[in-house]
Amino acid sequence: MTYHITGLISSVIFLLTVGGLWSQLQFVWHRRREFSKASLPSARPTAILSLNQFVSSLLAFFSFFLYGMCLKSFNHYLVWPRLAATLLTLAVLYEIMVDRKEWLPTLTFFICAALLVLAPALLLLNASVMAWGRRISQALIVGVTIVLAQGYLHQIVLIRQSGQTGAVSLRLHQFFALKDASTIAFALAMGVASGWPILLLSSVSGLTKLATMWHFRWARLSPTAQQRRNALLESEKESPPDLVAESSSAPSTINSSAINP
Repeated sequence: MTYHITGLISSVIFLLTVGGLWSQLQFVWHRRREFSKASLPSARPTAILSLNQFVSSLLAFFSFFLYGMCLKSFNHYLVWPRLAATLLTLAVLYEIMVDRKEWLPTLTFFICAALLVLAPALLLLNASVMAWGRRISQALIVGVTIVLAQGYLHQIVLIRQSGQTGAVSLRLHQFFALKDASTIAFALAMGVASGWPILLLSSVSGLTKLATMWHFRWARLSPTAQQRRNALLESEKESPPDLVAESSSAPSTINSSAINP
């Protein structure tokens, strides 16, 4: 009974995550409209959004989706909400690709789209794959936990470097943090034997969300953040318009060297 109660609560709360992703998409669309009107002359619609972080989130949702499919008892509480979140995150990656028109976002989007189509199809069409699919999905979750942690650290680094949150949605991170708390409770109800991958990823994810949300306060109140925003504005005024447009999207590149203390 506890399993179904926590699973249902987790699924309902996860709808807030889906709502947060939808809010992020709407925010990007709003910024794109403002950019087309020249209301955002020095900031691209997806400025400050970390490609790294959204790829990490997509892999996290997708790994839970696969894990739920591969359990001995198909876990509806994991599968369907994560599928919706994976599709919305893919939509955000599409917006980044269209906005920045660079090879890396384009390649990333098509790889993620292909992964989303091919992996479930392989599981459904080949029953023998299910036997070892659980172990693969467990290993994938462990790997994704590491990728997710560095992805959110990358997003925090971008905020600290620029002194602003740009197109990053606070509501998205608030919903994600609440989702992580409910998923931790569900993982405990599943039992450590089968729930440990979910517990691991959700705990790491929750801590990084809390750190990101704190940086919204830092960007608003810190004198250092104000100085960095002013320095960025000055550099943009001194740069030609085409270089300004390029610089606003440059920090999105997936680059492990950008992650530093």
